[in-house]
Amino acid sequence: MSLDSRAGLTALNRFGFGARGDGDLAAASADPRGFLLAELHQPGIALLDGPGLGHTPGLLQALFEQQERKRQQRDGANRDKLAMALQMVESSGASPAEPQMAAPAAKPPPTIEQQAYRAEALVRFQRATSARAGFVERLVCFWSNHFCVSVAKGGFVRAIAGAYEREAIRPHVLGRFADMLAAVEQHPAMIFYLDNQQSIGPNSRAGQNRRRGLNENLAREILELHTLGVGGGYTQADVTALAHVITGWTFVGRAGRLGDPGSALFAPNMHEPGAQTVLGRTYAQPDRAQGLAALEELARHPSTARHIATKFARHFVADEPPPALVERLARSFRDTGGDLKAFAETLVASPEAWSAPPTKLRTPYEFLIATARMTGRAPVNAGPILGGLASLGQPLWAPAGPNGFADTAAAWVSPEGMKARLDLSWQVASRIQDMSDPADLLDKVAGASASPVTRQALGRAESRQQALAMLLMSPEAQRR
Repeated sequence: MSLDSRAGLTALNRFGFGARGDGDLAAASADPRGFLLAELHQPGIALLDGPGLGHTPGLLQALFEQQERKRQQRDGANRDKLAMALQMVESSGASPAEPQMAAPAAKPPPTIEQQAYRAEALVRFQRATSARAGFVERLVCFWSNHFCVSVAKGGFVRAIAGAYEREAIRPHVLGRFADMLAAVEQHPAMIFYLDNQQSIGPNSRAGQNRRRGLNENLAREILELHTLGVGGGYTQADVTALAHVITGWTFVGRAGRLGDPGSALFAPNMHEPGAQTVLGRTYAQPDRAQGLAALEELARHPSTARHIATKFARHFVADEPPPALVERLARSFRDTGGDLKAFAETLVASPEAWSAPPTKLRTPYEFLIATARMTGRAPVNAGPILGGLASLGQPLWAPAGPNGFADTAAAWVSPEGMKARLDLSWQVASRIQDMSDPADLLDKVAGASASPVTRQALGRAESRQQALAMLLMSPEAQRR
């Protein structure tokens, strides 16, 4: 079978995280589309497990218990300070005691949320660096960013951000969009991130008793970001109606009166009673079923298909995606009822996905994972990649807003950003002492598609370290 190294490089770089240098390029070049499709058809390929990983209720219960211990410790410390102050007043006439040197404070152990965050990060990094094609892991990244939460919200989200991705995103990456939509909007991470636990129907029992009202944050982002998109045809009245529909979508609090602390919950006494009309369709279902019915319709809306198709094509192919590709993806989304495996297969089958020039710049996450794959350095702890992501402006699960991290080259190609990549590339190159000739590595990861300019630059390098750093900064390693 003839090899097409250019198409193989496209399969690995555009759809995955690049070659690992141990035969990936040859396998992808032999049958580029088949190489990607084979991964999509592996049972359970998107699911993830590993040591130290927990489920959301257990993680949140541990977090709540930790917070209670800290509260008790603070109360105890305050009582001790008060007792000491009283003792000083009572003994004010006595000779002053000899000052005592305070013992150096021991470094506190990592918190529940820190442990969970680092454990989740490590298994995510290890899966991405070890995957053959990496296409499914790229799909996970896309959908996790589309339905993003942010650990910057505090310990609650930090403790379960990884569990949220494993529980609400990964099981549906190759399933139905409507199922993923329902899973993410009911997950405690999303509920807390967008404050829906604070949203109470004004005419509900809780609303009448507490005089508290509606919070529209989650409803607005469902329409604006998760489904229809800006300009998708909704109005402020639709936002308010959808906010009424999803009142009562919350989670069990630390007291655990209504179930396991931290588990998802529908609270009927917070739910706005009566029918609601969203986008001209009336929903009169009782309780949680009302919100699920609304989400099902939003998932099938033509504006949702167009919005998702545009974002998908922009992520994988071009900042200004070809209109024909967007239309083909949107049609696949509509015709299959949001079948995301068929959606991904449509992308792989589209000629535009293979003919578009590599103008996309790898995001910091893609760059760091590609670097680990290229150099054969599978992560054994999460720290170096987490630190690299922070220095490059894409801290893991911490976008600045609910619209996620930007997905255009312009967002990452600033002079400051490129200097940070160069500094990091030099650090990586300086730590690797047993690397073979970088020119040989270029052949393994790019083959005949490597540009003469890159080959010439590596040949002129003054040291192996410099050559490796230049390889990591080359178009073959940065562009996709």
